[in-house]
Amino acid sequence: MRNLYYIAIEGPIGVGKTSLVKLLAEKLEARTILEQFEENPFLTDFYDDPERFAFQTQLFFLLQRYQQQQELRQVDIFHNLLITDYMFVKDRLFASLNLNEKELPLYETVANLLERNVINPDLVIYLQADTDTLMKNIVKRKRSFEKNMSRDYIDALNQVYNEYFFRYQDTPLLIINSNRYPNAPAVLKSSSIASRKRFRNAVTCSPTVS
Repeated sequence: MRNLYYIAIEGPIGVGKTSLVKLLAEKLEARTILEQFEENPFLTDFYDDPERFAFQTQLFFLLQRYQQQQELRQVDIFHNLLITDYMFVKDRLFASLNLNEKELPLYETVANLLERNVINPDLVIYLQADTDTLMKNIVKRKRSFEKNMSRDYIDALNQVYNEYFFRYQDTPLLIINSNRYPNAPAVLKSSSIASRKRFRNAVTCSPTVS
């Protein structure tokens, strides 16, 4: 993997994506693009009443993430390593779980048009964790709009993610199981991977951690 310019970190809610992005960015002197979930005006309403607010919530995220992706195209990623805490396809994973049979076809029509202008990452890091671990992390971070988050929803989302990445072949993929490596961010922070070159070599030698 000689050309490592754009890394995307993915995983279900509560797995620690943003924390890992920030640690890697500091370690590798990389630029970051982070999700702006707090800007979604429908998110709190969605968790209170998913059926009523799912489509508005999903469409807002889709367009917001698309705008970020277009900003990404303006960044000189061939000279500056870029790390994000999501992939554009993330929106489809949530939509498949959140939208009903009438809403999903309309959503997919819009998503199909937008995806044509999205850049694929050079490497995807998928963080796994069991549902109990995700729920503990969600409770621990105390975000107000997540106070009514149900375990059943997180469990279903976790299954959607695992099924997707079990079949994923679009780019190189590094899988880190947070249950087996709960202190992975701390290990990365204190490790000898102090440069982009060393990180690239480490990933090349160890394509999957599970």
